[in-house]
Amino acid sequence: MTTENSNQEATGSPARQQQGALNTRSTANPCSDLLNEIQKAVLGQEKVIKEVIIALIAGGHVLIEGVPGLGKTLLVRALSTAINADFNRIQFTPDLMPSDVTGHTLYDLKTEKFKVRRGPVFTHFLLADEINRAPAKTQAALLEVMQEQQVTIEGKTFELEAPYMVLATQNPIEQEGTYPLPEAQLDRFLLKISIDYPRLEDESLLVRVVTDGQIGNEFNLAAISQVLTPAAICELQQKCASILVDDKIMNYAVALVRATRNWQGFENGAGPRGAIALIRAARANALMNSRDFITPDDIKSIALPVLRHRVMLSAEMEIEGMSSDSLLTQLIDQVEAPRQ
Repeated sequence: MTTENSNQEATGSPARQQQGALNTRSTANPCSDLLNEIQKAVLGQEKVIKEVIIALIAGGHVLIEGVPGLGKTLLVRALSTAINADFNRIQFTPDLMPSDVTGHTLYDLKTEKFKVRRGPVFTHFLLADEINRAPAKTQAALLEVMQEQQVTIEGKTFELEAPYMVLATQNPIEQEGTYPLPEAQLDRFLLKISIDYPRLEDESLLVRVVTDGQIGNEFNLAAISQVLTPAAICELQQKCASILVDDKIMNYAVALVRATRNWQGFENGAGPRGAIALIRAARANALMNSRDFITPDDIKSIALPVLRHRVMLSAEMEIEGMSSDSLLTQLIDQVEAPRQ
């Protein structure tokens, strides 16, 4: 969701804004470099890629909803390749145990001692595929790791290496035999991203690239070059946390979240964590646009993926075929944004 800086909606003094924009634009934008590199592999999904990078820079996790075969695994593999970071994938199933995710201890007959076998969560990027197919206890084990950034096995605590990001997926069509994530657990994800089918021209290009002189149906990641390092991502996260936020922008984010609690059509609105997530994601969006301050457009552009999983439609709206996105769009249009 690329958002241009509005001349009418901004924060702070014009001198402060101009200085911040000039300071950050004087050097290349590593976020744009990362976006361009991933686009070499994941064709026709620029909006999705950008939202994933926003979550990464903001230090958050994402829930990706979409039918199988749209390149979710490829996206995570391309991301880890472009950063030269570790990547693991867990296929969630009804019989998956918490120890299959976090790890467990094994008794070594040779040394006659217990050894810790680390689970797949020990990585930089973890793809939790079809997370809603695992029982609640296993889901909770992963979500606890996401929140604490550490794993406890047999009383021993292991810190996870930074940067750490979980990208969980769920299929919106096949609901039989699934365990939907409770609202309190959904709230742990910074963004909920919807991935849809690519456009005709992008899909045609994808088919040509994958089938041109290549065995199998997997995209060759040889074209992806390393443009950043895990340490550079940590630096960007620190820079993101220092992005300027005017009081008016802060109040605007809070007003949007509070409006969801009384908006006709929502059974439940977003909690305070929603406003916190809005500011975090808006900071990352500003950084991607080479600014060191947030505008109202940053809030608006990221509001849907931040809030869509934090609200619940009323039964009447579901019967009428309405979606959370359509109601949130109406809300965003009607809540007054601060102006210069």
